[in-house]
Amino acid sequence: MASPGSILEQLGCIVPECGALLTVLARDPSDANALASLGTLLLHEGYTSAASAVFTQAIAAHPLDAAAHVNLASLLRRSDQPGPARDAYETALRLDPANPEAHQGLAYLLDGTDTRAAARHRQSGFSGRVLTTMPYEGPLESDNKPVTVLRLVSAHGGNIPTAHILNGRFCRTHTVVAEYAKRSLKLPPHDVVFNAIGDAEACAPALRAASRLLAGGTAHVLNPPARIMATTRINNARRLAKLPGVIAPRIVLCVRSSLAKGPPEGFAYPFLLRSPGFHTGQHFARITHAAELPAALAALPGDELMVLQYLNATRPDGAARKYRVMFIGHQLMPLHLAISTSWKVHYFTADMHADAAHRAEEQQFLTNMPAVLGPIAMQALTAIEAELGLDYGGIDFALSPDGQVLLFEANATMIITPPPRASIWDYRRFAVTQALSAAQSLIATPNPNR
Repeated sequence: MASPGSILEQLGCIVPECGALLTVLARDPSDANALASLGTLLLHEGYTSAASAVFTQAIAAHPLDAAAHVNLASLLRRSDQPGPARDAYETALRLDPANPEAHQGLAYLLDGTDTRAAARHRQSGFSGRVLTTMPYEGPLESDNKPVTVLRLVSAHGGNIPTAHILNGRFCRTHTVVAEYAKRSLKLPPHDVVFNAIGDAEACAPALRAASRLLAGGTAHVLNPPARIMATTRINNARRLAKLPGVIAPRIVLCVRSSLAKGPPEGFAYPFLLRSPGFHTGQHFARITHAAELPAALAALPGDELMVLQYLNATRPDGAARKYRVMFIGHQLMPLHLAISTSWKVHYFTADMHADAAHRAEEQQFLTNMPAVLGPIAMQALTAIEAELGLDYGGIDFALSPDGQVLLFEANATMIITPPPRASIWDYRRFAVTQALSAAQSLIATPNPNR
């Protein structure tokens, strides 16, 4: 089995933060804490395959360690491998039936497909763990005290990924699981509230609970729950379609049984079907003709499904382009451009790594967004940001042939992930660093005046 050191060598890169861990593992390759920390660090840096290898090695060295199985299960879940993830979580629970992280992971994994089981695991995973604290680990300077953040999250998922923003070198973070917080809960002292509950469709109960928790508080709230609640796909499509330069799809929510004979009135093939509350392309299908409909309905979870008008973003070269622009502190910031021959475009599945021309096109977008998008789209993005009113959020979109914004998604759940350290991604680093710095500046010096 490859050692952690050889894994890094195979990557052809150096992760300086791994040095101390590799020193420990050189003395004892089976050190459980070092293996867990190394795998977590590699995953945080974007080296998913290497992290998987390290977590697998940890299990081989400590097959009865529930935490090792949970680490691998969580990676598999985030990598959209639900079957293996479930197996790993269930192995962890056989070893430690009360393991909260395993229960939480299964709750996220089963939500939407086995709601009763998800609810049982959620109760076991979050009861008694309403409030957790990540301590500040950065330099202590008398004239520069670290900011203390109260982060609100939902037990149902749908949370803004904040690992690269609210890290221990920057701030102290108290996290509260909104649905399980009693009205009597005394919130710990904090400088600012970051409402990380971002999915208006999956997390409505959590957003209502968050509003109750914050009632009467004096700290500034970033992404107030009421503003998040207005960002459902259906509501966004209706209100953003009214803005100049925006083409938004028609979206309706339908009972599953009503779709058996075809799309609702006003929709034509191809159209899209989506289970509410899911992201990253999960439970999302394009129906190009009637024969595909029964299988799609059978595969999608939920009693109600969203029917979306299909906006064709394919250009003459046969590829579709999906731009992501962040809205942070009411600034527009380009984050990435994904180019793919698939209609379902995501950066992690696009062929950016294999195509230098696509990377060059993305670089042009990152360095000169106004010139690439044009004045119609830039004015539309400015109007969308103002309409959403979020402190932190973003939009995924394409461009129509006449330069208008083809709206895919606009909400707070956008993730900012640093690119791998391979040199081919150097052109992306400034944009990502700029966005992360803007998010941290927003938290460190919140401005309550809009």
